[in-house]
Amino acid sequence: MIFGQKKISIGPLEYSKRAWLRLSVLAVMIFLYAPIVTLVIFSFNDSRRNIVWRGFTLDYYEKALNNEGLLIAFGNSITIAVFNTIIATILGAMVAVLLWRFRFPFKAGYEGAMALPIVIPEICMGVAMMAFFTQVGWPTSWGWPLKLSPIIIAHVSFSFPFVAMIVRARLANFNRELEESAKDLGASEWQAMKDIIVPFMKPGLIAGALMAFTLSLDDFVITFFTSGPETVTFPVKVYSMVRFSVTPEVNAASTVLIVITVLVTSVAMYIQTKNKGEIGAG
Repeated sequence: MIFGQKKISIGPLEYSKRAWLRLSVLAVMIFLYAPIVTLVIFSFNDSRRNIVWRGFTLDYYEKALNNEGLLIAFGNSITIAVFNTIIATILGAMVAVLLWRFRFPFKAGYEGAMALPIVIPEICMGVAMMAFFTQVGWPTSWGWPLKLSPIIIAHVSFSFPFVAMIVRARLANFNRELEESAKDLGASEWQAMKDIIVPFMKPGLIAGALMAFTLSLDDFVITFFTSGPETVTFPVKVYSMVRFSVTPEVNAASTVLIVITVLVTSVAMYIQTKNKGEIGAG
């Protein structure tokens, strides 16, 4: 008792009620996102040197949209992201079903090997992919979009495990009695997969596809090691522009990429949250 009032204790999981922890989280958020907010603000700066704020303008967004090299790089990034999303989603879904449904020798080792692209540093992955394409003598004289194939293969290699993890997490809550009931009613293995399992996987497939798209669109390190002089992507192009000077045009291009990434990530998180809500309601 304190002054006639009962002391209310804070539970071990009620972290939001601890002032020091809220301040710590706020400090971390400021440390992480203040540079991004500054970049977005200075993309509207009416100053070529981009050091002191001189006024508001949209001229540098217009310059970025009229930059042919930047637009080509952006088109390459979108093309790579789309192909990567399609292939990685299909491959990740197949791997998720394999690990969820079947037992086979060395399954634990396979799961560990599949997770390697997630845990190893990207620079190691990039160097490994570069060495691989050099050793096999991968053709680089193909026309567009085939000349983007090394980057697409590299992106699929590191993004499909993310899709597999998301889809497998969704399948962990699947009631197998639904599939058995469908088979009892005469459905074939393929019909049960198409009409029962795939619709249940749909939220995980969408979230995984959006994750793969975001990872591919934002990637710089692996792309830097697997791209050629004629296959520049948007992040690599922005990096080449930054090497000369950080201008509002660079900030404008970076802001566009940030906005796209945030939108796609927000959609993925919304689908995941909605998916968890449906599972909890069920």
